[in-house]
Amino acid sequence: MARKIVECIPNFSEGRSQSVINALLDSIRSVKGVRVLDQHADTDHNRTVITFLGDPQAVEEAAFQSIKAASQLIDMDQHQGEHPRIGAADVVPFVPIQNMSVQECVQMAERLGERVANELAIPVYLYEDAARKPERTNLEHIRKGQYEGLKAAIKTDPERMPDLGPSEMGKAGAVVIGARAPLIAFNVYLNSDDVSIAKNIARTVRYSSGGLRFVKAMGVEVDGLAQVSMNLTNFNKTAIPQVVELIRNEARRYGVQVRHSELVGLIPQKALVDTAVWYLQLDQFESDQILENKLEPAEEAADFSFLDALASAEPTPGGGSAAAYAAASAAALVAMVARVSTGKKKYAEIEAEMKDIAARCDTLRKTSTAAIELDAMAFDGVMAAYRMPKDTDDENAARSQAVQNAMEKAAAVPLQTCENALAILRLACTVADKGNLNAITDAATAASLAVAAITSAGANVRVNVQSLDAGNEVGVQMSEQLAAIENETRTYHTMIRDILASRADIKLF
Repeated sequence: MARKIVECIPNFSEGRSQSVINALLDSIRSVKGVRVLDQHADTDHNRTVITFLGDPQAVEEAAFQSIKAASQLIDMDQHQGEHPRIGAADVVPFVPIQNMSVQECVQMAERLGERVANELAIPVYLYEDAARKPERTNLEHIRKGQYEGLKAAIKTDPERMPDLGPSEMGKAGAVVIGARAPLIAFNVYLNSDDVSIAKNIARTVRYSSGGLRFVKAMGVEVDGLAQVSMNLTNFNKTAIPQVVELIRNEARRYGVQVRHSELVGLIPQKALVDTAVWYLQLDQFESDQILENKLEPAEEAADFSFLDALASAEPTPGGGSAAAYAAASAAALVAMVARVSTGKKKYAEIEAEMKDIAARCDTLRKTSTAAIELDAMAFDGVMAAYRMPKDTDDENAARSQAVQNAMEKAAAVPLQTCENALAILRLACTVADKGNLNAITDAATAASLAVAAITSAGANVRVNVQSLDAGNEVGVQMSEQLAAIENETRTYHTMIRDILASRADIKLF
């Protein structure tokens, strides 16, 4: 069954405190199955936009945890910024990415809204495709009067009552939750500090004032410059060049120019390609003229991305992820040796066995590849647990338990890598012993990588088990399981040496 992927892009009313932004990121990363793609903070707007994706259940849970964290960390009575807002977690949209419909995202928005209203007592407004009232399709209508105006109106004006939750706002304000198609958050700066010019241009550009159909815009001042801040809700029907050129022409009327532009968050590749085609007037352009589109969609590119991340100054991915990467590489090599041992008369007797090994290794490769990210997420979970408050006895107890739980998970992932690598090592010995003799050194390489994966992942198991309370049953069981894996590894490591020596007169270092 094809995997479902959904994106969430929550906007938080905090862009100045890095500690708060980090806590919001931690709340999202603490949920298994989500991946943070981007975060953009702006001090003038005093706003942070975080983009993450994953399977629907995980994304929905991460969205709730981030709203909860924002409600605890952001005081809207103290908040000031250029961007309109009504809450700590101001707006939380779900966007279908793969094998998802907008309607499924609507259902996610409704479930999340119910939970936020019931568990956090925060007023919830549903917007865009999830809107229950036609006028609430547009975010601008809901945010009319901003936090300060809504705080009073929500108590008395029936038109401003929330869709879910109490008709009263605390310091976390209200939250707008919805479902929509992908949009592009795009800002154009002018070489002027006269914000009235940006506001006039925004009025000309935005659809609600008679401008371009799929553009929402406002004029603000950012970093001492006038900015036309926009959301482009359908770049296929209202292209970026149309928007920029209209702004450029309007700017000339006021004696100013476009200074530069910026993206907030992510942009679909097609939008950039369409922009390049428009400006370069490539009338005969075909997408297969892009070099990268001629390449296989490949794991090689992903591998280099992983290696770049591994070499960075960030603590994740680390050794546990590298061990899983080694195991995945070993599985791939064993599958290759098995496949080059099929379809040949010389190895006809073992063809069925080799096909079975190749299939088993494909599964082990996928499992090991998934562990690359799982190990990094487990470490992030440990860090999140250590950052929990410990000012009171109850908080300290909760933090200690959370640390123990996180450490158990952090040990469980590399232990699974050890199990996977041992299974791969067994199969490496089989293909070395029976498979195509021309590929015997590939089998030996696979075996060596599997042993390296077990050695390095095992070290990660031990360091995390050592952090558990003395006598922790889970830790004891993991240590015993690891010892058994290592004992069997020694047996197979000797076996692969003997096979290479007897079958190919090759001695391993």
